[in-house]
Amino acid sequence: MTSIATLRARRTIYRKPRIVPFLQTEAAREHSIRRRVTLAWCLLFLNALGYIGSLIHLPGFVGKAITQGALPLALLVALSINRRVVLRPNVFLVLMSLLVIEALLTALQPQYFGTIYRTARLAEYIVTLWLLTPWWGRRDMLLLRSHLTMLVIIISSVLAGLLIAPGLARSGGRLGGLLWYIPPTQVAHYAAVLIGLVVVMWLCGHASGKVTLLVTLVVGTVLVMTHTRTALVGMVAGILIAGLSMLVAKARVRKLFAVGGFLAAIAIMTLSGVLTTWLARGEGSQELTNLTGRTKVWGPLLAFPRDTFQEIFGTGLSNSSFNGLPIDSTWLAAYQEQGLFGDVVCGAILLFLLVVAYFQVRGVQRALALFLVVYCLVATFTETGFNDVTPYVLDLTLAASMLVSPVAARYRHERGAEP
Repeated sequence: MTSIATLRARRTIYRKPRIVPFLQTEAAREHSIRRRVTLAWCLLFLNALGYIGSLIHLPGFVGKAITQGALPLALLVALSINRRVVLRPNVFLVLMSLLVIEALLTALQPQYFGTIYRTARLAEYIVTLWLLTPWWGRRDMLLLRSHLTMLVIIISSVLAGLLIAPGLARSGGRLGGLLWYIPPTQVAHYAAVLIGLVVVMWLCGHASGKVTLLVTLVVGTVLVMTHTRTALVGMVAGILIAGLSMLVAKARVRKLFAVGGFLAAIAIMTLSGVLTTWLARGEGSQELTNLTGRTKVWGPLLAFPRDTFQEIFGTGLSNSSFNGLPIDSTWLAAYQEQGLFGDVVCGAILLFLLVVAYFQVRGVQRALALFLVVYCLVATFTETGFNDVTPYVLDLTLAASMLVSPVAARYRHERGAEP
């Protein structure tokens, strides 16, 4: 007669082989999900880059097909990891959706029907971001890692173009992307955000000193070579506010602020002439006062006669230009394309993120979110921002994802956000 001990031993033997395959399947599934989330985020980034030209001289329709085709592909990838369409309610994307609804109402007007394609593109972009909301607030900061991955790829392509053809890459005295043409102002944006994120992570103890020093030196050189003042000011302001949020908790932050203040004082006293020359970029006083010609567009745009509908809802999404010239201001571009309604919603987005960050627990995610919001707030004055499909939308989405409670994120993750 079989003893009880023998039966227990057999039961243990039979159970062991079943556990290992289950764990392996779960690990492989999680790895696949992480890769697809990163892929979807990078495809959204590629779509926001747009296509102007490249060193390989691709036909225009091919380049545009790559960037514009990246958006539906990102949507399909997002659907593949969120098949049940589980969405996390959040105010940020609700406000972004209001911009989509307003743009759609304008596009349905017969005289603005030509804006329907850009409106559909914005709607598809926001829908894809909604599908990725179950992965907000993860403790491993998956979306942040995806964002950093794409920024590193872009800056690496800029450096590769500089090595291949230095003259072409620095055409006009300012460094731009050559392999995939990226204007110097956009290169500066990516460089400033990359430096800021890594420095803030180091301040919070989430990045090593060697990596931070390497990124600061290499990417900082790229930023300086772009000769873009807005990105530099935005980066410094963002790091300053993010650092102040950690000033009491981190001795490293206090030391950095003390050393930074000392070095800044020395630089002002000894290198003021060099700094002034670099900031002036060879421009005269008239160019400096009109913000390198930007105000020449802003004045006529504000003076342009509008009816009541255009005043409130704008003239529909466009390439953010007026009379063939770039507007170079989020607030004026929103006013032109989406009227006063668009400006109010854009302001509400920034205000909401700042208020939520204020009430968050002090930590790395709050500091990173503050850096991104402050940077975007500074950059919106002289750059076209988040009222349309731009990298600024991803920056602010990343900031919003950082402000989600990890406990709530884990709870909703267990409720079945993933397939």
